[in-house]
Amino acid sequence: MLWTIVGIIILMWLLGFSFEIGGGLIHLLLVIALIVAIVNLITGRKA
Repeated sequence: MLWTIVGIIILMWLLGFSFEIGGGLIHLLLVIALIVAIVNLITGRKA
C-alpha cells in the first residue's frame, strides 16, 4: 500500500512539472512520501 501511494505521488509530481499545476503541494507530498519510505526501509517490517 505504501509503495502504491509513493508511486502515485511521484506520478503527480512529474505531471506537475509538465503542466505546472499544484507544484508546491505536490513537492511537499513527495518529500513526505520519500521520508516515510526511507523510514519504512530502515525499520523494516515488524510482524
